[in-house]
Amino acid sequence: TVAFCKDSRLRGNDIIRGDDNSGSDVFNIREFQMETLNAILDTIDGYVWGIPLIAVILFVGILLTSRLGVLQVTNLGNALRYMLHSEKEGEGEVSSFAALCTALAATVGTGNIVGVATAIGTGGPGALFWMEVAAFFGMATKYSEGLLAVKYRKVDTDGKVLGGPFYYIETGIKERFGLNFKWLAVLFAVFGVLAGLLGIGTITQVNGITSAVATVIPTGEFINLAGNSVSYSTAIAGLLCAGFTACVIIGGLKRIAKVSLYIVPFMAIFYILFCLLILGFNFSKISGAIETIIQAAFNPSAVTGGVVGTIFIAMQKGIARGIFSNEAGLGSAPIAAAAAKTKEPVRQGLVSMTGTFIDTIVICSMTGLAIVVTGAWTPELGLQGVNIT
Repeated sequence: TVAFCKDSRLRGNDIIRGDDNSGSDVFNIREFQMETLNAILDTIDGYVWGIPLIAVILFVGILLTSRLGVLQVTNLGNALRYMLHSEKEGEGEVSSFAALCTALAATVGTGNIVGVATAIGTGGPGALFWMEVAAFFGMATKYSEGLLAVKYRKVDTDGKVLGGPFYYIETGIKERFGLNFKWLAVLFAVFGVLAGLLGIGTITQVNGITSAVATVIPTGEFINLAGNSVSYSTAIAGLLCAGFTACVIIGGLKRIAKVSLYIVPFMAIFYILFCLLILGFNFSKISGAIETIIQAAFNPSAVTGGVVGTIFIAMQKGIARGIFSNEAGLGSAPIAAAAAKTKEPVRQGLVSMTGTFIDTIVICSMTGLAIVVTGAWTPELGLQGVNIT
């Protein structure tokens, strides 16, 4: 039985669990609520990132890759060239490179650090292989998102450029098929806000940052914030994040793009440098790590010792975290792409495509290799998420 108790011995928020009300096994109701919430979220997560969605994501990526003539291979050189050379003419608020950096700001960092670590930690080294597969086909999806964002964007009365999935869902479908799908555009906007808050955005990002800080700088002293006990280092890191983020976001898209333009390239180069150092010190293990990754992709139990037993789990974790990392198909990057100073949608589509290439094909690959060659993913270490990386 589970009974609530409000006598003098226990706080009103405590729960007694046992065969009677003797007081054995007491824990706070908040823990009970968190366990229930986690169970609900795990159930939803299982459905959302189950076979149907994985099949749809891969099908769309493969279909676009076929229809576009394997664009991510044949036009990758042009895409990288356009990324660094902005058009001098064209409507928009920021350069194409600034728009790309704005999109990458949400993926290079937490997506690479937490996303790759979680994928390998829960799906084994083979998850990295499937992450790369999803990224390859996701490049075609990202190209299409960037192209549509510019093609169907609008200029507001005050000169601000507006665009993204909600605009091309409403306008594009109406122009092409004569159907009114504004309701779907509104739904996308609502779910996009929720995803930004609870999924790909703030909560995940700040949690990754504060967890890393708490691991590297353990203070051993705790304070109570909103009923939760957190370390001083976690609290200070969270407050600094909030302060710096406010300073940037209050300035609008132009300030976000300007800050991203300086921070993201430095962040990416700095991160790649450290990955190269780790791989350089473990150079003799790289070939073995690649072999392990490929073997684990198709026979996970042979590498993980049964911790991950099926190809589906490795595939599911790899594709899910790959999408979280590069955001191909999620619809967040096109919002930034729509603000790019360009008159040619195809050109911006190619620039957007380089985001997935840089984020997953380059940075996630290096992160995953570093994790595998050092053995940081092994279950015996008991590490999870950001602590693996």
